Amino acid sequence: MHLFFYTIFCRFYLLGVRLAALWNPKARLWLEGRKGLLERIQSAIGSNESGEKSREPGVESWESGVKSPDSELKTPDSRLIWMHCASLGEFEQGRPVLEALRSRYPGIKILLTFFSPSGYEVRKNYEGADYVFYLPMDSRANARRFLDMVQPSLVIWIKYEYWYHYLTALKKRKIPTLLVSGIFRPDQPFFKWYGRLHRYILESFTHLFVQTPDSRDLLTGIGFTANVTINGDTRFDRVTQIAQQFAPIPAVEAFCDNHSTVVAGSTWSEDEEELDHYANTHPEMRFIIAPHEVNEAHLVEIEKLFKHTVRYSVLQKRVPGTVSRDQQVTNTLIIDNIGMLSRLYKYATITYVGGGFGSDGVHNVLEAAVYSKPVVHGPVYEKYVEATELVEQGGAFPIETALELEKVLNNLLADTAAYNKACRQAGDYVHAKAGATDAVLQFIQEKRLLTN
Repeated sequence: MHLFFYTIFCRFYLLGVRLAALWNPKARLWLEGRKGLLERIQSAIGSNESGEKSREPGVESWESGVKSPDSELKTPDSRLIWMHCASLGEFEQGRPVLEALRSRYPGIKILLTFFSPSGYEVRKNYEGADYVFYLPMDSRANARRFLDMVQPSLVIWIKYEYWYHYLTALKKRKIPTLLVSGIFRPDQPFFKWYGRLHRYILESFTHLFVQTPDSRDLLTGIGFTANVTINGDTRFDRVTQIAQQFAPIPAVEAFCDNHSTVVAGSTWSEDEEELDHYANTHPEMRFIIAPHEVNEAHLVEIEKLFKHTVRYSVLQKRVPGTVSRDQQVTNTLIIDNIGMLSRLYKYATITYVGGGFGSDGVHNVLEAAVYSKPVVHGPVYEKYVEATELVEQGGAFPIETALELEKVLNNLLADTAAYNKACRQAGDYVHAKAGATDAVLQFIQEKRLLTN
C-alpha cells in the first residue's frame, strides 16, 4: 500500500513539473534535460541493457553535459563509481570524496548525477567526472535500465534524497551503497508509524555516515546499529580546501582598498532589505552583495535599494587608476555572476550569509567562517547543525531586524576584543571538524569495496 502511494506521488510530481514548465524556467530545464536521457546515458557509457559493451564511443555534447573520457570504452577490468547529488549544495558536499577517490583510484570511471537543474546546469561540464547527467525519474523500469547500462561498482549518495526504486534495486544487485554526510531529524517519515517504506529504503544502504550523534541515535531507535558511523560533514573538508587554494580577485581587492567591508553572500530580497539602510548610511565602508538569484530583475531591485552601487561586470572593465564620475561615493559592489562567492568572503571584515529569512533557512555558513570571519544571518537556521553550533561557539550572530543587524555590526566594528574572539571562534570551529573525507576513503579501502 505504501509503495502504491509512493508511485502516485512520483506521477503527480512529474505532472506538476510539466505544468510548472509552462512558466517556470527551472522546471522547463528539469523536463528538457530528461528527454531521451536513458538513450544518451547508454550512448556515452557504452553498455547495453544486457551488460555487453557497446562499440559506440562516448560522446561530448552541450545538451547532455557529457565529457568523453580518455578511454572511450569501458575495458573489462574497469570499474565505475556513481555519485548522486540532489543539487549544487550536495555536490559541494560530495566533491571532496569524489576528488579523493579520483586521486586514489586514477583508472576508475566516475558518473555524477543530479536531480535538480541548479546542480546539473552549473556542473554539467565538471572535469572531475567522466559522465555528468540528470538522474532519470524514479521508477522500476528506469532503475533497471539505468543500472544495466551503468553497472556501478560503488554508489555514493550525498546527504539525502531517497529514491525507492534505485536504492532497492542496488540492494538486490548487492552493489555497495554508502550514504555520506547524512542528517536525520525526528520529524522525518523514517521515524513515524507510517514510515515503513522509508525505513525499507534506508535498509538499502550498506553503510550510513551521519553528521551528528543525534542522527545516529534516531537511526539506532529504528534498528540501525552496526552500519552507522558518526563521521561529521564533508563540507568542512571542501571549504577548507577552497580556502587553501584561494586565488585573489584584483578588482574586488581594489574596491575594498583596506576599508571595513561587509560581504553578503547568497542573499534574497529579505536579506537585502535588512542590509540596505546600513550600507546607505555608512559611505566610508564597503559592501559586497552576491545574490542567490542572478537575473536582471533582481539586480535592478538591488540597485534600487542600495544607493551607490557598481556591478562587478562594470568594475572589472575599468582601467586601473581611473576614477569614474561617481566612483568616489560608490560603496556597494553587486556581483552579477556565479562562482565567486567562496573567494569573496576572504575580503570581508564581517560576513553576512543569506537565506535566514526564508522557510528553507540560512545558506552555507561554512564558506564564510573558514576564513575566520564573524558570520551574521537571519533567524531561520535551527535545522542546520553547523549554523546552530557556530552560533553556540560565538562565531555567528542571528538577527531578526535591521536594527539588530545594525547593533551587531556596530559592536563588532567598535570592540576589537569581541571581534577577534568571534573571528577565532569561527575559524577554529571549521578547522576542528575537517577530516570526514579521509574516514570515508578509509572505510572503502578497509572493506575493499573497489578492489574485490
